[in-house]
Amino acid sequence: MTAQQRIVLGIGGGIAAYKVAALLRLFKESGRHVDVVPTEASLQFVGRATWEALSGRPVHTGVFEAVEDVNHVRLGQEADLVVIAPATADLVARLAAGMANDLLTNTVLASRAPVMIAPAMHTEMWENPATTANIATLRSRGITVVDPGVGRLTGKDSGPGRLPEAQELFDAAQRLLAAASHLVGPRTDLPLSGRTVVVSAGGTREPLDPVRFLGNRSSGKQGTAVARAALAAGATVKLIAAHLETGVPPGVELVTASTALELRDAVTAACEGADAVVMAAAVADFRPADYADSKIKKKGDDGAPTLTLVRNPDILASLVDQRREDPASGPAVIVGFAAETGDDDGSVMDHARSKLARKGCDLLVVNEVGATLGFGTEDNTVTILSADDAPEVHVAGTKDEVAEAVVTALAAALNR
Repeated sequence: MTAQQRIVLGIGGGIAAYKVAALLRLFKESGRHVDVVPTEASLQFVGRATWEALSGRPVHTGVFEAVEDVNHVRLGQEADLVVIAPATADLVARLAAGMANDLLTNTVLASRAPVMIAPAMHTEMWENPATTANIATLRSRGITVVDPGVGRLTGKDSGPGRLPEAQELFDAAQRLLAAASHLVGPRTDLPLSGRTVVVSAGGTREPLDPVRFLGNRSSGKQGTAVARAALAAGATVKLIAAHLETGVPPGVELVTASTALELRDAVTAACEGADAVVMAAAVADFRPADYADSKIKKKGDDGAPTLTLVRNPDILASLVDQRREDPASGPAVIVGFAAETGDDDGSVMDHARSKLARKGCDLLVVNEVGATLGFGTEDNTVTILSADDAPEVHVAGTKDEVAEAVVTALAAALNR
């Protein structure tokens, strides 16, 4: 980087504003020049003095402040990136309408730099048709929207609408800066530069009737972390997302799927021409044999209905079989995930080694799951097994740290 990159960090008037202080610190520690532009309402949550102390810059909210510098135009013109977090429902609406009634909205209109927003609000506001339409409008104009996470909101509420953590926002901003800056050409020195990686994430749902389904407890956090790590390693990433309880990483090519059959078709299509596939999704092994067009109702004392299940196709095994039949048709490296529990027939690793041999994939990422293990948590512990007898890799840490280890093993397997 031959010149200091300039970031405008807009702060919306939501309780999540306090979390953005950590993002500002990450920007400053990475050597960026940061101008913080809060809305007037946001100062009710985090005061002007905090932003000035952390940025080392004066902070203004109105277009009639620092008029001698023509601030409402200059900030946008000089910016390499505009980041807004949290983007409240009101701020999203004003941006979509093209309003310019404070310094932040003026700055966005006056800038030709990439704009990234991180919405954060209560679930009802995020899912309101007005907000949905406004977000679609902003995306259609090329603005990057980092979807909110799922979790604890203000008070006792929980659901979609939580501001992603600072590191996730920082990583997304880094990718935008690298892609947009005329000072940085295409990266060829990263482990997965020039490679295409398909990642599946989340849990499939098999419908039983219009209101019920068979599913699992997967949140998609580990799979989306793998997608982020592959992006950071230079890959083009196609994310096949089943039902997620976390945001989609900016920069991926997103395809959604609901059932195991839909996921199979989406993965198969995405793998054409791909270098690697990581099957991190929790795919249902079985589905109901019959779908009821109307809700199955309780009838007096007749007892519970009997459900007949049929086996879903084994997507991982089918990818391996296709590659055996035509080595040029499938990814060079196929990575499976195994969420295992021990039982009377063997330990977690006994079952995992047997699965690696049976499935025929190149790498198998094994983690023990249980009521408080694996699913939905922020941390994970895995062992990465390799079919070519490479040493086992044991990783314990955050799901991002686990993802980095998986991508490192994937890159090594591609090189082999």
